[in-house]
Amino acid sequence: MSHETIFSWVTFIYFASFVLYLFQVVLDKNFWGRTASLFARVGLAAHTLAIFWRWKASYDLGIGHVPLTNLYESLIFFAWTIILIYLILEWRIKSRSAGVCVVPVAFLAMAYASIAPGISDKIEPLIPALQSNWLTSHVVTCFMGYAAFTVAFGCGIIYLVQDAIMGKTEKKTGISGRLPSLTLLDALIYQCATLGFIFLTIGIMTGSIWAHYAWGSYWSWDPKETWSLITWLIYAIMLHSQYVRGWHGKRMALFAFIGFASVLFTYLGVNYLPGLHSYLKS
Repeated sequence: MSHETIFSWVTFIYFASFVLYLFQVVLDKNFWGRTASLFARVGLAAHTLAIFWRWKASYDLGIGHVPLTNLYESLIFFAWTIILIYLILEWRIKSRSAGVCVVPVAFLAMAYASIAPGISDKIEPLIPALQSNWLTSHVVTCFMGYAAFTVAFGCGIIYLVQDAIMGKTEKKTGISGRLPSLTLLDALIYQCATLGFIFLTIGIMTGSIWAHYAWGSYWSWDPKETWSLITWLIYAIMLHSQYVRGWHGKRMALFAFIGFASVLFTYLGVNYLPGLHSYLKS
């Protein structure tokens, strides 16, 4: 069995976990929720093993480097960070309902890595500019930020669904009774956005240092750099609006949507623009 085979199995495990989380929300049976969490944890363990296996395989080929250097590897790692942060959140709030909106993003990232045309799963040597210890710190912090923003996005979806079901009443019945409260969801959106903002800030800082080391300039207004700054500003405005102006509820949920759209464009959209950071050149 190869690490690619394990990644394929992990993709199906995450899909099964999503379906089970959906059953838990719709059918109100704790069994489904516990099983969904078990699948997610098993998937994360297998996912971790396969990442380290791929890392070791690169050394066996004599080109050893952390597996974060092309679009395939970044999608695999993105999915891993999403599940990791989600499971920590699930353990912290003792509620499994958010999994129905967060886990499918990890599944889609894994599936896209496997089936999208033009994405190679080959382990290739690093170009000279990427041969730096800053690679790991920059990529890991950025993707931890992306993952936290993804969880905030999932909580935003649930907030809007919960708000639409409850209307102007405070009664929680049916599916509404199986979802976290609006107050908790509002707090989770803010906390996850804050965590993501911190990670993204560190990621931009380490990226600037790395850029100076590799290309002689801290900032070159490359499309990836520009959109990273735009994403950073969106979440800065979001957090500032809640802290200073007291924005809560739907406004924050909608900000989570806008921010996540910017994250996706920063990560995937800019690959179709000419620049130093395009994964499509890998």
